[in-house]
This record gives sequence, structure tokens and C-alpha cells, in this order.
Amino acid sequence: MGRLIKFAKPYFWQSILCPFLMVGEVVMELLVPLYMGKIVDVGIQNGDMHYVLLTGGKMILMAAFSLFCGGLAARLAAVASMGLGARVREAMFKKLQTFSFSNIDKFSTASLVTRMTTDVTTIQNMYQMLLRIFFRAPMQFVFALVLSFRINHEVSSVFFYVIPLILVTLAIFAPVAYKRFKRMFKMFDGLNASVQENLIAIRVVKAFVRGDYEKKKFKKANDDLMAAAISAEKLMVLAQPMMMLVLFGTILTIAFLSSKFIVAGQMEIGNFAAILTYVMQILFSVIMIAMIFVSYVMSRASVSRIEEVLDEVPDINDDHADRQLKVANGEIEFRDVSFKYNENGKRNVVDHASFVIHSGETVGVIGGTGSAKTTLVSLIPRLYDVTSGEVLVAGHNVKDYTIEELRESVSMVLQNNVLFSGTILDNLRWGDENASEEEVVAACKAAQAHDFIMSFPDGYQTDLGQGGVNVSGGQKQRLCIARALLKKPKILILDDSTSAVDTFTDSKIREAFRNDFPNTTKLIIAQRISSVQEADKILVLENGKIADMGTHEELLERSPIYSEVYHSQQKGTVEEPEGGDGACQVQE
Repeated sequence: MGRLIKFAKPYFWQSILCPFLMVGEVVMELLVPLYMGKIVDVGIQNGDMHYVLLTGGKMILMAAFSLFCGGLAARLAAVASMGLGARVREAMFKKLQTFSFSNIDKFSTASLVTRMTTDVTTIQNMYQMLLRIFFRAPMQFVFALVLSFRINHEVSSVFFYVIPLILVTLAIFAPVAYKRFKRMFKMFDGLNASVQENLIAIRVVKAFVRGDYEKKKFKKANDDLMAAAISAEKLMVLAQPMMMLVLFGTILTIAFLSSKFIVAGQMEIGNFAAILTYVMQILFSVIMIAMIFVSYVMSRASVSRIEEVLDEVPDINDDHADRQLKVANGEIEFRDVSFKYNENGKRNVVDHASFVIHSGETVGVIGGTGSAKTTLVSLIPRLYDVTSGEVLVAGHNVKDYTIEELRESVSMVLQNNVLFSGTILDNLRWGDENASEEEVVAACKAAQAHDFIMSFPDGYQTDLGQGGVNVSGGQKQRLCIARALLKKPKILILDDSTSAVDTFTDSKIREAFRNDFPNTTKLIIAQRISSVQEADKILVLENGKIADMGTHEELLERSPIYSEVYHSQQKGTVEEPEGGDGACQVQE
């Protein structure tokens, strides 16, 4: 917790005042039994009603003051702990934004969600207990012990045997409980992963009638979590009756000893009632300390999981960047570039790639599945860093630019087209949040998206629903292309981004690229050769290597791979109707 306390700095005064208020609550609470004993031993025995009423009035004031201190302390502790949790989540989320793809690959999405919710909640609950019970319990324990010794030190000496017994028990339970709680939180990851995957792919689940399979998968994850939780809580359940046994055993022992002193005339009944109350408060404070101990064990497991995220060092950073350097143009050069996802991997995913693309050129990228087309272009905006060699943009190594400057100059439309909840206009302005209406319309016309957008009743204000579920695959692709164009990039990368678009619309998009964005370097990954045959040059990839590079005509003559793909597609070509996918409408 010590490391995470820095996140509570904005709530410094709440964190400081809370313990002081707890002192007031405890002192007043502990004085009440003392005055109660005086009422019995002095007021009632002497028949002095004035003394009884006067002392009773003092007790009422003490109880009211204790209530005020306790209530205010509870509010301050809640504000400080919730604030701590909010700042820890914010720090984790900010850290996630700095992660490269390789960093994110180390954590599952479900695990990150669990860490930012369940684990952070555990931490903030622990902090709230620290501010209240952590200060209250020891103070209550010490003050009650001192007052009970003042009444009768021989009876109170029982605690010297009881307290070590409790502490030894807790010390034995702690290491085992920590391991079990850590395993329980990992089971939370598995459960969240099952739920998240099912909800995201719910349409596929229903289409393939795999509901029963998903239920079984969820049941297994849920049962695993239940088993881990039972295993962890079993120790705590066992500890509770042991605490009660110690509590009632101590009360019986003190009652037995006190009765002897009362019979011998060495203790008054009022003092016995007071010391019995202090016994309860002492043991209750020990139980509260045990609760803190349990929370500490749980929070320790959560802290370690949170620290894994906060301590993760981003693989890609601006440490060696020139912050004044700007991307001048879209020229790209690969110099003997190799890359593998795992530095201990046996083979390169991209293997010694070298080529030059001049600014404003249109370059096609062709290759079979697994030939590393996506990986190759991901090295340009530094979604991954090269293992060896250099990637240059505008004559400078990509590492010389700040990540923000480099990625602001590169627009990438990924294979998995992602749209967000909100309107079409909201999604498009991800490319440029300050774009005018004319600029948005121009980008959409270039991407052949304007006509189908205007066919919707609400036009650009049409709500897309979660993930853009209300539009077809081809419409989604064109919206993503329009969003990328709105960024006015120097380099535009389309990763198989027109696969769901008919050939006529595809050709219109490429025509708009040539006419409207002549100075933008365009890299087009495609499965259809018709999408890239008019490119200035075409890269042919095979198993991560540049098998050949040239124009459509040159590759037909000398590249067996390209020629084979071209002729196989020519045989299977089926003309699509004009407009194709563009006729799709928003689903009701």
C-alpha cells in the first residue's frame, strides 16, 4: 500500500483529519463505561439521583460527541478512499495508453478490466479501513487495556495470555491466505474473459447455435472462481469461530476471577460491569485488527497485480526522439529490416526487407495468408519496433520522431474495422476533431460513403450503435477510410480495407486517392490484384520476405507467385453490380 499512498495526496487533509476524529470517538466511547460504573457504585448505592442524572447527562454528551466524530470520520475516509481508487484507475488507464502492441499482448483484456475494477476496489476498501479501523482498533485496544488495568490489574492480566495466542494464529494463516487470494483474482480474469468474449461475439454465437457450448464454458470459469473463492475464504471462516472461542473464553475467565474479588470485597459491581465492557471492547478491537489483516492479505494480492501494470515499461517510447523534428513528406525506406514478436523466437516474421517508396506513390502489397503483410506496414507508425535494421520516414529513422508526431502523419485503416458508439459524425471526427462540415463531407465523398450516409433518415447524425453494428461490413470499411482521410495524413495505409466493397466502388475509391490525395503516400494491402494493379509499384511478400517488387506488368512477366495469383483470380472473376454494397441500409 505504501507505494499507492501517493495517489491519495489530493486527499491529504481528509486522510489526516480522519485518524484525529477517530481518537475523539474512541476516547468518548471508552469513558462511557467508566461513568456507568460510577453511577452504579456511587449514585445508585448512595441513592443520589442528582449524581445519577448529572453523570447520565455527561454520558449522553460523550455519546453524542463520539457519534459526531465517528460519522464525520466515516465521510472523510470514504472521500479519501474513493478518490484514491479513482486516481489509481486513472493512472492505470494512462499507462495503458503508452503501451505498444507487444506490451498489451502480455496482459489479456479481461485481466486488465479485472485489475482496474475488482483489484482497485479491494485497494480502496483497504485504504478506508486503514483510515478508520487501523487507527481506531489499536487506540481502543490500548486505552481500554489501560483503563481495565486501573480498575483491577490482576483480572486484566488475562490479556497477556490471550493476545499472543491471537497474533500467532494470524501469523500462521497469512502466507497461505495470500496465495489463495492471488489465485482467486486470476480466476476473476478467466470469468471476465468468458463473459467479454461471449458478449462481443454474441451474433456469431447465435448464428452457429453455440449457446450451450458458451454456457458450459462460462460454467467452468464460474465454478473455478467459486472453488478458488471457497478455498481462500475457508481460512477466514475457520478463523472466525476461533476468535469467538477466544472471546467467550476470555469473558468467562474474567467473570470467574472478578466474582472472587467481589465476594472478597475487593471489587465493586460497577467496576465489574465497566471491566466487562472493556473486555468486550478490547477483544472487539482485536477482531477488527484481524479484519484489517484479512483485508491486507487480499489487498496485497491486488497491489501486486496493479503494480504489474504500473511497472510495465513501454517497449516503444520517445526517449531518443527529437521533439522538434517534423515529418516532412511521405517517403518510406526499409533498410534490411527484420522483426519477430518474441526476441527468443526462432524465425523472423519480417525477414531482411529492403525497399524505397517515394512520397506520393501508391504501393500495393500482395501475399498469401501469414506472409506478414500487416506486420510489415505496422512497423511504419511504430505499432511495433524493428528487431534489426531501420525504418525511415522522410529520411529519418522513425525512432527520431515523437510517437505523436509520427502517428499524426500516418493514417492506418486496420483489417478489423473499429467504430465506436455514437453518431457517424462523432466517429469521423476521430480523424480530426476540429474538422468542418465541408471537410467531413469531402472525405466521405472520397471514400464513397457520402451517398449511403445521406440515405439514412438522420444523415451524419445517425447513431451507429455499439461497435457500428447498424451498418454493413462494406459501409463500415468506407467510414473507416473516410475517418483516415480526414486526418490528412502524409502516409495512408489500407490493410485489406476494401475487401467487403464491390469492385466498382473500390475503383472509385482508388480514383479519389489519385485525384484528391496526390501527395499522400498510399500503401494498399489487398487480396484482389485488381485493387492494386494500377499502383506505381507492388510488393510481393512470401513468408516474411520481399519476393519481388515492380509494376503490374513487370511482375506478370517475372514473378511466378504474382502471375499465379493474377491468373487464378481472372478465372474466378465475377462482375458485381454497380453500387454493390452501397445499397445496404441501416438495420432497424
